[in-house]
Amino acid sequence: MKVILIHQAFVSPEEAGGTRHYEFASLCIESGIDFKIIASNLSYLTGKSVAEPRGVFAEDQVGKVKVIRARTFSSLHRSFFWRVISFFSFMASSMWAGLRAGPTDLVMGTTPPIFQAVSAWAIAAIRRKPFLLEVRDLWPEFAIDMGVLKNPILIRMSRWLERFLYKRADHILVNSPAYRDYLINKHQISHSKVSLIPNGVDVSKFGHVQDSSEIKAKLGLNDKFVVTYAGAIGLANDIPTILRAAKILEKEEQIVFLFVGDGKEKQNAVRLSKELNLMNVIFTGAYPKSYMPSILAASNVCLATLQNIPMFRTTYPNKVFDYMGAGRPTILAIDGVIREVIETSGGGKFVQPGDKAAMATAVLQLKNDPETCKRMGKSARAYVEKHFNRDVHAREFYQLISKLNC
Repeated sequence: MKVILIHQAFVSPEEAGGTRHYEFASLCIESGIDFKIIASNLSYLTGKSVAEPRGVFAEDQVGKVKVIRARTFSSLHRSFFWRVISFFSFMASSMWAGLRAGPTDLVMGTTPPIFQAVSAWAIAAIRRKPFLLEVRDLWPEFAIDMGVLKNPILIRMSRWLERFLYKRADHILVNSPAYRDYLINKHQISHSKVSLIPNGVDVSKFGHVQDSSEIKAKLGLNDKFVVTYAGAIGLANDIPTILRAAKILEKEEQIVFLFVGDGKEKQNAVRLSKELNLMNVIFTGAYPKSYMPSILAASNVCLATLQNIPMFRTTYPNKVFDYMGAGRPTILAIDGVIREVIETSGGGKFVQPGDKAAMATAVLQLKNDPETCKRMGKSARAYVEKHFNRDVHAREFYQLISKLNC
């Protein structure tokens, strides 16, 4: 069986970001599937080049996974308009690459960005092969709720495109139970057409005690109570609330806030940190996923935040599962389905999104109660090992694509 996945934001373990698709592809290849990924030559998180195609595209090898890097216009972080231009450039180059990637039995597209899913549908249609659509975020609803997408004409066009792809997909894969409900209830899509394989974590990567001494020494974290935010620093992530919580705790000399990641809003976050005169905040920039076990081992507590908008209650953020896999308690400022995970597991504390005082209180409580901190971390680890194990999910993915090829 041969599969092509179109994924502009694909990352390997040696890059920063979520590695769900790398892990899925690796297991499929071990099981005898020829799995190719068509990805951008630019990092989606930083906008920097990760490969330099000589023409429109170039072949790469990431572990066992064949990756075709399609040239993308370098404008991801300039503005919303130029971000869309970057999406369109990848849509065109990925379609060109996909039509020249050799025979295939299944074409998979993932959204967002939604435009790359159009490439996947077009390749599948031209080749008369099944089209699997993966929905990782509910676009355009997230963009509308955040106020990023305001133009009524663009909103109507975006919703039309969303419906177009849902209708033409042979099957739809989602990573959150709330997304499945959204598709079934709002778009009247048949239960049998939607499969759930949630976000999770490769627990084997966190399966032994990590030596964090090098990271601690490098970042000046020795003898500190480390509160870590790891992931994208974008408009959705509500980084200002974390910085204002850090301001409340600035007299707690042992507490330090560590930001590990990059994104469109990083410069604004650094600027706000300087305006608040914060001496208890460190921005490290992005680290490869392979470094995350050591970074999280150097952490005492981890943070997950999103803006307080209704649609974000539907999401399963990748970072939370990494925190749990590392055995670290999460202070969660996101309501909805991920709150259910944290509270059911006993793996952290929920605070209302946008509430800097509640966040600061939660940090201080865990700092002053190391036994509770340790117990929450153990509970979190045990829960994801049982319910959100990436190895189990990869096998479910293999079974799904095998069924679609029948």
